[in-house]
Amino acid sequence: MTRTITASLSPGLRQTPDGATRLLRRRDVLGLLACSALVGRPKPANASPLPAIGYLCPETPELFASRLAAFRAGLQEAGFVEGENVRIDYAWANGQYEHLPRLAADLVNRQVDAIVAAGGAQAALAAKGATTTKTIVFEMGGDPVQIGVVDSLSRPGGNITGISSLSVDVSPKRLELMHDMDRNARTLAVAVNPASPTAASQLQNMTAAADTLDIKLHVVQAKTESDFDPLFATLAKNAISGVVFTSDPYFAFRSRPIAHLALKYRIPAITQSRDFPIAGGLMSYGGDFAQSHRRAGVYAGRVLKGEQPHDLPVQLVTKVELVINLRTAVQLGREFPLSLAIGADDVVE
Repeated sequence: MTRTITASLSPGLRQTPDGATRLLRRRDVLGLLACSALVGRPKPANASPLPAIGYLCPETPELFASRLAAFRAGLQEAGFVEGENVRIDYAWANGQYEHLPRLAADLVNRQVDAIVAAGGAQAALAAKGATTTKTIVFEMGGDPVQIGVVDSLSRPGGNITGISSLSVDVSPKRLELMHDMDRNARTLAVAVNPASPTAASQLQNMTAAADTLDIKLHVVQAKTESDFDPLFATLAKNAISGVVFTSDPYFAFRSRPIAHLALKYRIPAITQSRDFPIAGGLMSYGGDFAQSHRRAGVYAGRVLKGEQPHDLPVQLVTKVELVINLRTAVQLGREFPLSLAIGADDVVE
């Protein structure tokens, strides 16, 4: 980066804050001239370029801002600051998840040193399909072994490792929490994104949980934002007592429209992301995304320092958090059981 230094006074004169001028010593003038020469001097032709990270994300910069801040914090913890000693090339799918494979291939062609696939299984799978040589660090909520991202947690194998939270594993717990809101409910809805690699396993686990709770599941599907309104309209028409959203990045990053529709149709809902109750939804239960993205940043830094992915076991973020919104419960005519309210990690009032 170059800066331009301009002066409106004659050499040897400097203007003070009060508008007066004073005489500069000869050595001051020489120092200013030397600094000016250094600032305008181009970098040597053999200067080493900054190491580069390719950041693959299924969403937009605005929706991903808090996650990206956590990633940068982890990167800094590992000794890297964007723009100072590392470059980050971003590839945003802007909610069009089908574009992830093309974007991943583009990052590979940019000759980045490592690829960070943040925001779910689809990004991780797209990155893995794009390269077998570039190191990949993923961040996701499902089991990376079950969906074929890595060979094992302790020995990932190949060129990939990363961070996994428990958001997918705790989907049945969300069903239990919704049942706690209405013990008389005989049917609860489950919203599934059919494009999600973890949809089938989540639905299977939630069906088993429903049998234990002695309730029936009403399965509804949504894979685009235009599907949300008809989904809630169907639930209201069938007098469904509540809806549980399976873990899916697309749902997690559309907390605001889902919360709006849940209130519009007066359907209690629970998702994986704390963004949901903050946006006016009833409650959320899922992994701590700030922690998982920070750890992904740390791993990316370690890779840049020369560590190999096969030496970095997949880390599990075991912390899960329950966030409830008391005001929304009142609006829906519901009341949180005392045990559930006491056990909440955060309460939106």
